[in-house]
Amino acid sequence: MAPVEQDALAVREQLFHERVRECLICALLFASLYILCHFIITHFKKHTDFTAVHDDEDAAVNRIALGLCTFTLAVALGAVLLLPFSIISNEVLLSFPQNYYIQWLNGSLIHGLWNLVFLFSNMSLVFLMPFAYFFTESEGFAGSKKGIMARVYETSVVLLLLTLLVLGMVWVASAIVGNDAASRQSLYDLWEYYLPYLYSCISLFGVLLLLLCTPFGLSTMFTVTGKLLVKPRLLEDLDEQLSCTRFEEAAVSHRIRSGKASCWLNLDMQMLREQFFAIRSKRRKLELRHRASPWQRNLGYPLAMLGLLALTGISVLIVCFHVLELLLDDAAMPRGIQDASLGQVSFSIFGSFGAALQVVLIFYLMLSSVVGFYSSPLFTRLLPERQDTPLTKIIGNCVSLLVLSSALPVFSRTLGITRFDLLGDFGRFNWLGNFYIVFLYNMGFAGLTTLCLVKRVSWAVQAELIRAFGLHKLPLPVTRCRSRSKPC
Repeated sequence: MAPVEQDALAVREQLFHERVRECLICALLFASLYILCHFIITHFKKHTDFTAVHDDEDAAVNRIALGLCTFTLAVALGAVLLLPFSIISNEVLLSFPQNYYIQWLNGSLIHGLWNLVFLFSNMSLVFLMPFAYFFTESEGFAGSKKGIMARVYETSVVLLLLTLLVLGMVWVASAIVGNDAASRQSLYDLWEYYLPYLYSCISLFGVLLLLLCTPFGLSTMFTVTGKLLVKPRLLEDLDEQLSCTRFEEAAVSHRIRSGKASCWLNLDMQMLREQFFAIRSKRRKLELRHRASPWQRNLGYPLAMLGLLALTGISVLIVCFHVLELLLDDAAMPRGIQDASLGQVSFSIFGSFGAALQVVLIFYLMLSSVVGFYSSPLFTRLLPERQDTPLTKIIGNCVSLLVLSSALPVFSRTLGITRFDLLGDFGRFNWLGNFYIVFLYNMGFAGLTTLCLVKRVSWAVQAELIRAFGLHKLPLPVTRCRSRSKPC
C-alpha cells in the first residue's frame, strides 16, 4: 500500500474513532439525564394510573406515555445544561489546551450536542407529546378490535390530521409574511423550511414566556426565601411572644374542652377550632425561630437576600449595557454560527470568573422563570403534587418545561448574558435579525425586572418597619360618610 493511501486510511480511521467516541459520550449523557428524569417523574406520578388492577391495557398505555414524557423532560434538562456546558468546555480548553485527558472535549462534540437538542426538541414538541396525549385519550375506532394497536391507529390518524392542519397554518402565515416567489417556493421544502419556521414561532413564544415569567419569578423568590429562612426581627422579644402565644393556646384549648363538657355554654365551636389552629401554627413558627441559632437567624436570611439582590442587579446591569451595545455596534446582535471553534478566546472580558458568573446567571434566570411560571395565576394548576399528579398534568408540565428550556439559549444570548453564539439551527430563527424585536425585548426585561425588584424590596422594608415599631397592632381608622342618614 502506498504511503498516500496509508495516510488517507489513517485519517479515515481517526475520524471513525472520533465519531464513535462522540456517539458514546452523547449516549451516556442522555442516558444519565433520562434516568434522573425517570426518578423525578416517578416521585410525582399517580401510582393508581399505572397499576393493572382495573385495566391492563390502560396501564400499558400510561407506561408508554410516561416513557415519552421522561424522554421529553430529559431533552428539556439537556437544553438547560447546553449553554453552561458549552461555556465551561470553552474555558477548560482555554486553560488546558494540551491536556491529553480532555481531548474528547472539542467543537465537534459541542456542535453535535446542539444539533441533537434542537432535533429532539422539535420531535418532542411536534410529535411525541401530542402522540402521548392523544394516545392516553384514545379508545380505538368504532367497530375495531380493542387493544393497544387500535389505539395506536387512532392516535396516528388524529396526529396526522393535526400535523396537516398545523403545517397548513404555517404555510399560510409564511406566505403572508414573505410575499414573494422565493418564499413560496421554499414552502415546499418540509425539512429545510417548515420545521425550522415552526420551531422559530415556538421559540419566540418561549422567549416571550420567559420575559413574562422571569421578572415575576424574581420577585416571588424573595418571598419564598423569606418563608423558608428565619428572618431577623427588629425590636422584638421572642421569648415574650412565645410565652404569650402558649398561654393563648392553652386558654383557647380550655374553652373548647369546657364547651364540650357543658351543654349550657353557647359557644361557636367551629370558630374556636379555627382560632386554635391559627394560634398553634403561630406558636410552631415562633418555636422554629426560637430554636434557630443566632448565626442562622441574623446572618442566613440577610446573606440570602443580598445574594438574590446581587444576582438580579448584575443581570439588569448586563442587560442595560447590552442595550447600549445594540445602539452602537451591530456585532452585539445575536447570531448563529455553524462551526464551533472552542478553546481560542474567552467569551467574557473577565476570563474564567466572568464565564462562571455567566453560568450562575443562566441557571438563576432559568430557576426564576420556572418559579414565576408556576406562581402565575394562569399556570398554578399545573403545579405537580407528590405521588398525586395525573398523567395529563405530567404531559402539560413536560411541554411547558421544554418550551421554557429550549428558549433559554436564545433568551441568554438575546439579553447579552453571554457572548457564546448560537450553534446549529438555534441561530436560524427569523426574528433574531430584527433589531427592533431584540431592542424592545432587552428594554422590556430591564424595565419589568427593575419594577418588580423595587416594588418587592420597598414593600418588604415597609412591612418590617411597621412590624418593628408595632404599628400593625394599631386599630384601623374608621371612615365616616358626610351624610348622617346613610352609614358607611
